[in-house]
Amino acid sequence: MMHPLPTVPIRGACPHDCPDTCSWIVSVDPATGRAVRLQGDTANPFTAGFLCQKVANYLDRVYHPERLTTPLRRTGPKGSGQFEPMSWPDAIAAIAEQFKTIANSADGPQAILPYSYAGTMGLLQYGSLDRRFFHRLGASLLDRTICATAGAAGCDITLGTRAMIDPAAVARSRFIVNWGSNTKVTNSHLWAIMHRARADGAKIVTIDPHRSRTAENSDWWLPVRPGTDAALALGVLHILFREGLEDRAYLNDFCLGADDLQKRVGAEYPPERVSHITGLPVADIERFANEYGRAQELFGGPAFIRLNYGMQRHGGGAMAVRTVCCLPAVTGDWRHPGGGAMLSTSKLFPFDDVFLTRPDLIALGTRTVNMTRLADALNGDVEGPPVRALYVYNSNPAAVAPDQSRVLAGLRREDLFTVVHDLFLTDTATYADIVLPATSQFEHFDIHNSYGHLYVQVNHPAIAPLGEAKPNTQVFRLLANAMGFEKELFAMSDEELARRAFEGGEVSPANSSGSGVTSQTSPPNPLSEAERGNQKQGRFSGITFDSLMTDGAQRLNVPENWAPFAAGNFPTPSGKCELYSLGEAAAGRDPLPHYIPPHEDPQTKPELAAKFPLQMITPPSPSFLNSSFVNVDVLRKKAGEPRIEISAHDAAVRTLATGDTVRVFNDRGSFRAKAIVGDSVKPGVVVAYGIWWNRYTDGGANCNAITSTALTDQGRGATFFDNLVEVEPLRA
Repeated sequence: MMHPLPTVPIRGACPHDCPDTCSWIVSVDPATGRAVRLQGDTANPFTAGFLCQKVANYLDRVYHPERLTTPLRRTGPKGSGQFEPMSWPDAIAAIAEQFKTIANSADGPQAILPYSYAGTMGLLQYGSLDRRFFHRLGASLLDRTICATAGAAGCDITLGTRAMIDPAAVARSRFIVNWGSNTKVTNSHLWAIMHRARADGAKIVTIDPHRSRTAENSDWWLPVRPGTDAALALGVLHILFREGLEDRAYLNDFCLGADDLQKRVGAEYPPERVSHITGLPVADIERFANEYGRAQELFGGPAFIRLNYGMQRHGGGAMAVRTVCCLPAVTGDWRHPGGGAMLSTSKLFPFDDVFLTRPDLIALGTRTVNMTRLADALNGDVEGPPVRALYVYNSNPAAVAPDQSRVLAGLRREDLFTVVHDLFLTDTATYADIVLPATSQFEHFDIHNSYGHLYVQVNHPAIAPLGEAKPNTQVFRLLANAMGFEKELFAMSDEELARRAFEGGEVSPANSSGSGVTSQTSPPNPLSEAERGNQKQGRFSGITFDSLMTDGAQRLNVPENWAPFAAGNFPTPSGKCELYSLGEAAAGRDPLPHYIPPHEDPQTKPELAAKFPLQMITPPSPSFLNSSFVNVDVLRKKAGEPRIEISAHDAAVRTLATGDTVRVFNDRGSFRAKAIVGDSVKPGVVVAYGIWWNRYTDGGANCNAITSTALTDQGRGATFFDNLVEVEPLRA
């Protein structure tokens, strides 16, 4: 009797844009070479062997019946989805021919624009040979700002460019604040740590305009008005100083500008004014400030704030993060393991990203195009030559970019040559001239850091590429060869690239943003060679590339229950927590925290609010990760259909009931959704879940039909949560 061969386990890591970067094990049937099971890897103590609901269904994504398996050439109108198969040699030759023609034209190579983001977060597939290729080509640079750059800029002003914390130490926190963070959904392993802390007496508070799943499962929800987080933090600071709850010794020894900050908040941000701005009752602001400032006394341990990117997606987003980061310095919570605030851990990983991306290849004077302004770029509203070619990978801008109708108008241009490299025929790919099939994480090699924990890990390919799918690195080797570029720039294998990036150990710009991805054009990190060497030896000490290859995820050499700023040593120009920013003062900007309202705010734009009275925010559906997984049937069914949550008061004014189809609109466009009436938002606020592919919507547009290309105050970030809209019923 024949017995089936045992499955072969392969270690890997989740590649998606999530702070958890889960370790996983893929089980492969040796007889067929097919992956048959995916489970969390218990060898990683942080991700602890469990996967989120999205990635638990990853086999459905890998073996989806609509996976692309061969290159395609467009045969019908742009957007029609009409294609025919073509060979890889023909596809590469066609792309190279177009790129050479454009590069040699009067417009030059800067008329070619790469567009990518965090469809995969692996260092090699996210940003290595692709950057080398476009730098060598002389293409326009892409400012990768769509997610995290505003928050990173704000955090850097207060805490410094290499500030960090150990998320595992949150188990010792006793007053935990999820500020603009739906942690239960978007950072589930940290949420598990928060719950362990709650079992030991911690209180969990969520500050969010929307009663998210995190808010529902917290001890207290504070429904702040969208875009007013800085005002709330300033009001809390007012109360902390007024009540004598500041840690004066910590302020004197390790902070800059405490007296100036105290004077400002004392004079300008009393609770009554802050209540008017934020929509929170004065009593709630007072209670929160006192509980936060008395966390040790009331709850037996330090206070901790989990910052996230929702709170920075408006006109004053960088200042909001900058201001909230001041709070743990004023209370002295930085003294304690588990105290402080966290936006990202990505800055801790000393990979040699300069080696991977080769910014030295960038020609002097090369223009930069902000990815948030893709709609403007495709319609001729940015400086420099027109965009004549667009190469899209690791992203789906037709769904995720703001001002969607103008993005789609640009993609329909007959004079725009568009290439899309993806696993599926996404909304963007339907507008492409050439579509290239991409590998999934099961099918290629990569190395990963994280922006939510301290483990470095390797992803081993578990199965052969499906059909003719190829990873980013291989495609750019082929394109470089067809363009006649220097072979030595692209000769290293993926494993050789990863080893060199690990063993080179240079701290660089690619690790300076919140989510581990950042602007293409950040200046080189101003660390000395000695400091880079110290960081390499310190953080990667005890880890070798060979041990990563064989032993799975390994923790950076950072002490357990680490309190990085217990004795100051902030990575700022002054070496102190800069409540008063020397850099902002030198730049001629206000050096102290202050409130910057959203671009579209009812209190500051009453004429606009008269037309569009509702503030709309667009968090991702818990079933999706940005636009990834939308085409996975089981997850799309779980998400239901596009919907918008609206208060009972605002629904009554508009004669709406739950289940009604509504039109959500402003001057930029409109989309349709089903109304959900309830108390998950306050009057004046609506929540539209994203990010649906247009093909799965009623009307062919998602919530980005009405979002703006306006940028944040600093960091040049996107302002997805800065929209005034109106909602009306669609009657049969």
